[in-house]
Amino acid sequence: MESQAAPGGGFTSVVSRRSRRKRRAGGEEPAAGAAMDTAEARPSKRPAFPPVAAEALGVGKGELRKIPVPANRYTPLKENWMKIFTPITCQETKDLSALTKAADFVKAFILGFQVEDALALIRLDDLFLESFEVTDVKPLKGDHLSRAIGRIAGKGGKTKFTIENVTRTRIVLADAKIHILGSFQNIKMARTAICNLIL
Repeated sequence: MESQAAPGGGFTSVVSRRSRRKRRAGGEEPAAGAAMDTAEARPSKRPAFPPVAAEALGVGKGELRKIPVPANRYTPLKENWMKIFTPITCQETKDLSALTKAADFVKAFILGFQVEDALALIRLDDLFLESFEVTDVKPLKGDHLSRAIGRIAGKGGKTKFTIENVTRTRIVLADAKIHILGSFQNIKMARTAICNLIL
């Protein structure tokens, strides 16, 4: 806090920091002694920086990603290895997001999606993966949890296929975990439908 002597004598007025900030933001002249004279006005626009090349960041040959593979996915990984390996390594690119897209593609396959569905993650930019558990929506145990998973799947998988077709997503039910692949809005619709079935 800052105090100023009053011209009349006995009393001093106290100016708090908050009121000084308000005066500065409002365009009023700040209190005497706190005034700063600046010759230049500050630029109101943000600077426009050019995009940085991959070589400048040091991205390239030395970068790699590790994706853990559970034991139950070894056999499908071996059977589909060429379908997974070929799209990732067939072309050299300078795109910085290529490694992330490749990692998401392999992760989607490991989670249980078909190779063709997971391949869309590489080819399209606006596809995402979302995973959650049934117990995140509602804390269920035992038979109640099994019934909730059964309601999501439906008889012969009909409910799951209906949600997939209406929302244009792909859904994988892995025990109590649910994985959804699709665009942001479609994932939101599918998640809402699944949560309504759980509740």
